[in-house]
Amino acid sequence: MTPPVMHAQETSSFHRLRLVSLEWFSETRPVRLDCLLVFVVVFIWQSGGWVRATQTAEISTVSTASEQLEPIDREQVDLGEIAENGRTEVPWPNAMAVSSESIMTTLSQIAKGANSAAVAANNAWILTCAALVFFMIAPGLSLFYSGLVRKKNVLSVFIQCLFLASVMSVVWALYGYSLAFSDGRVVNPWIGGLDYVFLVGVSSTWNEVTHSSVTPMWYSHGNEITASRFSHMVFQGMFFSISPVIMCGALAERVKFHGMVAFSILWGTFVYCPIAHWIWGGGILSYPDGLLGGSLDFAGGAVVHISAGVSALIAAIVLGPRLGFGKDPMPPHNLTYTAIGAAMLWFGWFGFNAGNAMSANSVAANAFVATHLAAAAGAIGWWLLEWRSRGKPTVLGVSSGLVAGLVCITPAAGFVQPMPSIMFGFVAGIGCYYACSLCKHWAGYDDSLDAFGIHGIAGILGSILTGLFATRACNNVGKGQTLGLLEGGTLFQGQMASIVVVVLYSCLTSLVLLKIVDWTIGMRVSASDERQGLDVQQHGEEGYIFL
Repeated sequence: MTPPVMHAQETSSFHRLRLVSLEWFSETRPVRLDCLLVFVVVFIWQSGGWVRATQTAEISTVSTASEQLEPIDREQVDLGEIAENGRTEVPWPNAMAVSSESIMTTLSQIAKGANSAAVAANNAWILTCAALVFFMIAPGLSLFYSGLVRKKNVLSVFIQCLFLASVMSVVWALYGYSLAFSDGRVVNPWIGGLDYVFLVGVSSTWNEVTHSSVTPMWYSHGNEITASRFSHMVFQGMFFSISPVIMCGALAERVKFHGMVAFSILWGTFVYCPIAHWIWGGGILSYPDGLLGGSLDFAGGAVVHISAGVSALIAAIVLGPRLGFGKDPMPPHNLTYTAIGAAMLWFGWFGFNAGNAMSANSVAANAFVATHLAAAAGAIGWWLLEWRSRGKPTVLGVSSGLVAGLVCITPAAGFVQPMPSIMFGFVAGIGCYYACSLCKHWAGYDDSLDAFGIHGIAGILGSILTGLFATRACNNVGKGQTLGLLEGGTLFQGQMASIVVVVLYSCLTSLVLLKIVDWTIGMRVSASDERQGLDVQQHGEEGYIFL
């Protein structure tokens, strides 16, 4: 077999290797594996080592590559030297030099593209979870609460849930996000700064130099996760919005609508924002530099549920019980609403907890699984006690138990393994059952829809258990340091300190705010309005009209 004519500029080594391979394959012998390997090497060498120049190009060698190659002088490929076939071929060593020079640029472009893809994925995850949290408010919590009241007050609960979510969203955009998450360029341990007031520093701006839009970014404390600050702001805003909605359950059927709105705005400003900054914004309770080593609150066990639950208890005491409480029957008017609302809360809570990973990563997956198992175990725990005490389970009991389990796992979802999360849910189901059935009647307060009995108690239990079961295997937030008491860490003392501080601050501040609103606007409706129902007296509507 006659070998093909080689180009004049091919190197001698490449020429010899190619001839040898062709000679081996020209013989009438069985194809061997070593022959095939040589042919593949030659093919890759030929296809990757040649560059065709169609214009003037100056090529230089790279020192790191040329140390193992024959020295090649800088040569100019001139268009005037193009051969008759219309092309000039450059020897492969110089071509490799071109690749070596461009490799850093290529890798940089790849890294930039990967980072952009990660940011886009993080934004998609966070925004999806934000929508799930809003789904918890409307219709989830709205249905859950409205089914528990008497039918003459069903619309009052719906409008409180919807309107409080509306007004708190605006407050969050105006200044709430800034007070919670801005450090004022110098970290303030007590309250955030004003850097993000009116969403300055959050909204996109126009860069006159690059003639492009610039979107501010949010970074996790270790800078491992990056997302748009818009995404972080709106996700956290859902937590701000749902907190006063939780509280309105304790005041249902007797609270004045405008008084509730005024109290919620003040509470969000002077209770929620400081506590969020203390724990999540680098304040006095944040891990690892806070009080007694700081506390961990993955998705709002203390920031949302303890603060809202304790404040709801204080509000229920200040307003006093409903007319006929403890004497007249006050059964839920539509447990179908409540069961549907509980299922929606379970669904939305996946975004509530897993979304706080701020990325679709292993921490989010762990939080998702832990959330599901805790809810299931909470329903089982409440069901067992009901069956033992009443001889039959109830829809209300199972619904309340699963919500208790969800609340309990909230501070720990991204810090504990799935198996301990079952204990979280079971303990919450039992603890909240006794808080709602025995403690409320023993103490004599009227927590209408058990906002404190479920959210406050389960939030406290979850924060305590987080100090026991948190592990660096799930979330290495301590950079290798042990976390929970069971793995030899010191987190437990920080958790206890956080609970005490949040409970005391929420109680005292809420009491002051309630008194201010009661003296100015008024917090409770008149006795006649309460008897007739808030739907008609406060809103001029009826929930059920049968013609």
